[in-house]
Order: sequence, then C-alpha cells, then structure tokens
Amino acid sequence: MKLAFFQGGADSLDEAWGETSPSFFCYTFLMRKFQVVSPYQPSGDQGEAIEKLSSGFLKGDRFQTLKGVTGSGKTFTMAKIIEKVQRPTLIISHNKTLSAQLFREFKSFFPNNAVEYFVSYYDYYQPEAYVPARDLYIEKDASINDEIDKLRLAATYSLMERRDVIVVATVSCIYGLGMPDLYKDMRVHIEKGELLDLRKFERDLASIQYQRNDMVLDRGNFRVRGDVIEVYPPYMETDTAYRIELDFDEVARISRFNVLNRATEEELDEMQFYPAKHFVVPHETLVSATERIQKELEERVETLQAAGKMIEAERLKTRTTYDIEMMKEMGYCSGIENYSGPISGRKTGEPPATLLHYFPDDFLCLIDEAHVTVPQIGAMYEGDRSRKQNLIDFGFRLPSALDNRPLKADEFWKKMNQVIYVTATPRDEEIKQSTQVVEQIIRPTGLLDPIIDVRPSEGQMEDIYKEVKARIEKGERSLILTLTKKMAEDLTDYLLGLNLKVKYIHSEIDTFERVEILKSLRVGEIDVLIGINLLREGIDLPEVSFIAILDADKIGFLRSTTSLIQIVGRAARNENGMVVMYADNLTPAIKETVSETKRRREIQQKYNEEHGITPHTVSKAVQDILVRQQANAEEEAEIELGVLKKSANLFDPKQRKKLIEALKKQMSEYADRLEYEQAAAVRDQIQEIERTYGGK
Repeated sequence: MKLAFFQGGADSLDEAWGETSPSFFCYTFLMRKFQVVSPYQPSGDQGEAIEKLSSGFLKGDRFQTLKGVTGSGKTFTMAKIIEKVQRPTLIISHNKTLSAQLFREFKSFFPNNAVEYFVSYYDYYQPEAYVPARDLYIEKDASINDEIDKLRLAATYSLMERRDVIVVATVSCIYGLGMPDLYKDMRVHIEKGELLDLRKFERDLASIQYQRNDMVLDRGNFRVRGDVIEVYPPYMETDTAYRIELDFDEVARISRFNVLNRATEEELDEMQFYPAKHFVVPHETLVSATERIQKELEERVETLQAAGKMIEAERLKTRTTYDIEMMKEMGYCSGIENYSGPISGRKTGEPPATLLHYFPDDFLCLIDEAHVTVPQIGAMYEGDRSRKQNLIDFGFRLPSALDNRPLKADEFWKKMNQVIYVTATPRDEEIKQSTQVVEQIIRPTGLLDPIIDVRPSEGQMEDIYKEVKARIEKGERSLILTLTKKMAEDLTDYLLGLNLKVKYIHSEIDTFERVEILKSLRVGEIDVLIGINLLREGIDLPEVSFIAILDADKIGFLRSTTSLIQIVGRAARNENGMVVMYADNLTPAIKETVSETKRRREIQQKYNEEHGITPHTVSKAVQDILVRQQANAEEEAEIELGVLKKSANLFDPKQRKKLIEALKKQMSEYADRLEYEQAAAVRDQIQEIERTYGGK
C-alpha cells in the first residue's frame, strides 16, 4: 500500500502518485493506491481486455468500448482496469438496482479504498407542474431519504479528501448539486493548540447547516458541554464523531470516537468539517442573490403585464416576493433550488455544478450497460425543460428556474475526461466514438454461446412441443417469447392441453405471483415459462437450455438486433443452450444476431480446445442457486431498504404508512423490471414491518 500526503502542484503529486497528474490540485489529499482484493485472477481473454483498455486509457484514448458477452466477468475486468490506471473513477448505471449490485461488488473488490454510492435521495418525488388544459397546479411533494443523502455527502467528501475514490452512480449524477468551490471553501478547520472562539466556532458550524442539539448527538448535529464540543458529520460511513476538548480557550485535544460505545478511536492533530448539506451559500452571497432575483422579477412582471397576462404577473409577484423574504430572514425557502442560477451567479444557460464537477480532471468514467444508459443521459434535459416551461409561462416560476436542471448531453460529454463503455451490445454511436472496441468473449466457465436455428413459422407449435419434450426428458427448462399478452395466454392454454407444466408471465400478473412462477420454473414445478420480455439484462436461469422466439422476423424493439443478442446471451448459462427463431423472413436483425453468435461460438470453441476446457453448466442444485440468488437479491435490496427503514420512525403511524407505501412502490418497480428476487425481498420487509408494528 502506498500512502503519501501532498500540498501543491504537479511535481509533488507526480512524486507521490507515480503517474502524470494535473496541476490544479492545491489542497491535501490522502494517497492510497487502488488494490483489488480477490481470490481470482484474470482468465480467458480478461487479461488481454484489461491490458488493451488500460494501455488505451494511459495513452489518452478518450472513448473505448468493452464488448463483453454475458457471463464473461465484465465487472472484474472493470475493477482490474481501475487498479491498473490508478485514477478516481465514476461508474454510471441506468437504474438503482444495478447500481446497488455494482456498489456491493466494488466494495468487496476494493476494501481498502473509498467506494461510494450516489443515487437519487428521494423515496418519493412528485415534481412541481402545471396542466394548462385543466388549470391544475401540482405542488412539489417529496420525501428525502436521509441515509442516501448521507451516502451522497460521503461521496463528495471522499472526492475532496482523497484520490482513491470509486463512485457508483445512476444518471442522477448529472443533476444540479452544490458548487464544489463553495463546498470546499466553507469547511471549518481546527487545529490542536490554536485559540478557539467557541461562539464563533458554533456560528461557523451553523452556517454550514450543522444543528446544535445538546441532548442527542445525531448525524449533522453538534453539542457543547462545558469545555467539550462533539461534532457528528453526516458523511461519516461508520458511527464515528469528533470530540474537541478545550483548556480555557486553547484546543487541548482532538479525537475521533465511536458514538455508540463512546470509545476513543484515534487522536488527531487537526480536523476539518465539511458542510452538512450540498447546497450551502455564505450569507452575503445569498443577500446579493436576492437582489438579482428581485431585478429579474421586476423585468418578468413587466413582460407578462405587457402581454396582457395580469393574473400570471400577480401570481409570480406574490410567490417570488414571499420567497425573497424567506431567504432574507431564514436563509432558505421552499423550492430554493429554482433560484440556483441567481444564487450561484451563473449566467443564463450556463450548466449547473454536478457530481462530475467534484472529480479531478483526469478521472475515468465507466458507463455500464451503455446501450441503455447513454440514451438515458441524453433524454433527461428535454423532459425536465418541457415541465418547467409551463410553470414559467403561467407565472409560477421565473425564467431562471430553467437553470435548475440536469446537464444537456453536450455538457455531459464536455465534462468527461476518458470513457470506457461496457456492454454486450454496443450501439453504432458507441462503436464510432471508440478508438478501440475490445471484446471479452471467453467465459471463465468455458460455456459457449448457444446454437441458433431459424425455422419457418408453419408448424411451429408442433416443433416447439417436440423440443420442449426433449428438454423435459433431460430435466431442463424452456422459455418461449411471444409479442403479445394474448398470444402468451393462448399458447399457455394450448400447451396445458398437451399435458405440459406451463405458465405465463406478463404485466398484469400480480407481483407476488410473478416471484412464485419464476421460482417454480427453477425448482422444476413447471417446465415451460411463456412471456413477452422475459430475458432482460441480468437475469440468470442456468436451468434453461431451450428458448423459442416467436415472430422473430417482426420489426420493432423486441426483435431488434440488441434485443435478440441479449436474449441469446441468456441461453448461454447452460452447456446445452439452444435458441430457435421462428421466422418466414431473414431480417437484418436475425442475420446479424446469427452471424455474431456463430463468430463468438467459434472463438470460444477454439479457446476451449487449445486449453483443454470442457464446458459444464453450473452443477449446484437448483435450491442452492435459489438460496444464493435470494441472498444476493436481499443484500442488494437492503442497501435501499435499510436506508428507507432508518429514515422513518416506525412507531409513528403516519411515517410507518409512508414507509410501507414507498416500499410497495419499490417492490412494484422491481417486479416491473422482472427483478423478482429483489421484489420478494421487499415483500418480506413489508410483512415484517406490518407484523411487528402493525400495517396502519
């Protein structure tokens, strides 16, 4: 392990870090090298992928792509790349569930480094909106999760203090955050031996949103007992706070202690406290901001009145004047984020500060499941703008409210230093951008991509029946993909009439029933499962050896090249994996999928032959697989579920009801994404709360 401290420019950082480093760092960093802790070593073509992508990064390639097949160990490759390049890293995923899974995995890979989690901190969020057709104003309603807020603060704190930081985030990282310069400049520093004005120190802590509570020391609070001050920063990962002991006016001792058992953990010579909230602004800045807001209000009211919109002008004047008074008196107002442009002094149209602005310029960005995540990034701005424009046009908000927004796509890419796309199915856009597309085709298990057979639709039912019966004799399972709910139901009735054990899944199936159906397939209670979009990213069904795709030649998202390749990849969990596409025409999507799968399979076969590898399906009993997956799912869900539970007083009926509603909403979201184990974990949590505290 390599530890060093530095202050100054590039020379001292180069000496401490051993790599070419930026010159703008001017405050102390904790330097610790990234080190992967794992019993496994790179296998197959992982080593080659790690070497190529790392070399490309270090020589300055801005965009690269890791094109890895399902089950090839892309996450481990990502970890080894980080270890190789030794740069602060942002990993962006397209949903909270996958982010939680990645967070857990990277935590285990890097136990000695800072691995942080940055997702939206809303348990529930109803944005402010106005519907002109119904003259309906919808007020903002949100429930902020304090525990996730702590994790977000921990992420920015780590980025301020050290270089060995990995942040796993969703696309919420492109939304406005407090300005990093203010966040850094407003920290409160204290040293052993200095003379301390206690009253000023209290005011300084209050100015960065710490609250004094002499009875209970909680996160974001401080208390004063005689000559002893205790401060509990909200961004601490463990239950540790800081104690400052005075000898008259001199700081005699600074120590870190455990809040639960009060035991001292470390003696310190100095300490600095970062703000308890991301949105902190000095009082003088806020006062000057209200003057800018007042000027904008007067100009906007004149514009509305000139257009004959008297009601809108009066509405805007009343609402904004009230907000200005609240900011002057209290330093805050409801919806203060809508004034983030004037408060930060940004010009109209300038991008807001986001998590990306907390990273040093030389960071690495890994975009997981890039074929889904990148389009999400581009779509965020337009959806946000259309909603706010109505609020502005009808006198609910000032035009500067448009500056409280996510980054536009071009602004996002300007902040990116170097990017590695990670996906099994990169889009043309990612491929064209990349200086190199590195493939990871070999699975550590030796399993091959499945055989694909394209057959005519005539006689497909009889053919499917024959294939399914052959799998049943081997103790294997089958999946059938249709395009419509009705077809799924009709096909189920047909196969039931042939004495097969079969069920269907689609969006109208109850959440709990979906979980049980999927489990019954795994344990062999049913042999065939029929659905529409069963095989999305991440689902693992090693018992399934046969997949039938009906109407494979239809044009649309469910039969696009990306979707077909993803489906085929799911059949690669079984050594006897086979996919049959029923089609009367060979569409470009079918041709490309068949060609790509054949190419991969040949490479995998050749590798196995050269290395004497015989592929085998995971040999664990089905029940063992279920237990492992359920445990993993519960662990993933616990990251969010624990956060939800900690933020609510379960003895308060109102808070308990709100928590249960939030959990049910989360459960439904998991089920809608076909993430059944996570849904079941949430269901169990709901039942536990209702059993222990009551359901109302």
